[in-house]
Amino acid sequence: MERPGDEPTTPVPTATTTKTGERPAATAPRDNRWSPAIIILGIAAVAYVIYKLPPYLSLDPANSRIPPEHPLHFALLSGHVLAGSIALLTPVIQFWPWLRRKYPTLHRISGRIYVFAGALPSAVLAISMYPVTHGPGRVAVLAASILWTYTALLGLLTARRKQYAAHRRWMVYSYAIMWGYGVWVFVYANLFVTLGISIPTAVEAARWGGWTSNLLIAHWWLERTAGRTIAGGVKRRTPKKSPSTTPQPTAHSTPAPAAP
Repeated sequence: MERPGDEPTTPVPTATTTKTGERPAATAPRDNRWSPAIIILGIAAVAYVIYKLPPYLSLDPANSRIPPEHPLHFALLSGHVLAGSIALLTPVIQFWPWLRRKYPTLHRISGRIYVFAGALPSAVLAISMYPVTHGPGRVAVLAASILWTYTALLGLLTARRKQYAAHRRWMVYSYAIMWGYGVWVFVYANLFVTLGISIPTAVEAARWGGWTSNLLIAHWWLERTAGRTIAGGVKRRTPKKSPSTTPQPTAHSTPAPAAP
């Protein structure tokens, strides 16, 4: 029996229980600062740039990984690789969920750097070298460069229109084409040669397969994660409506008599 002044014995709901004794719905996971995928992406991008870029910074055509036809060709190659390196590194900032959420201005600046200092100049220079690009896979390089330009421009345009879901999609496509054309072509070509495939066939297959396979994977991933928020964290879910337990009055129900 309670005495006057005693504290009530009715249990007070806590953070882990409700009045009915049930646990509340699970909360959204935290948007962690360090994403394993971003760390792996950043390490791979830096490693490839360290391998690819130095021969062209030497300004010596003899160090070029692709034998140039003439001095202008080497200058175009150097500009293409330099801009491509910028395009390879800046999306690490672009796709970092924590940084995009905490520092949106940096996200926008890095996006403009990717488009205007990376993707567009690198793709345009690749297209301009088509007349002097010989050997297997030259059409694949041309097709990848055109689509890279197209997706980068659409990514910029949709961002300016604040169509963020479409912006995310086009930027992922753009980066997938660039990564597939730049990195996976190198990996595939060496793998095919190791398997005993002739060099011309290996280069042709790698230059087509590198960016097309990466683009298909990017499309599959976008469709699989279509319900996630732009911040990269929580998947939107529409809560199911539970049937109400409150009795509803019907046409034949008699109202309760009023209290005297």
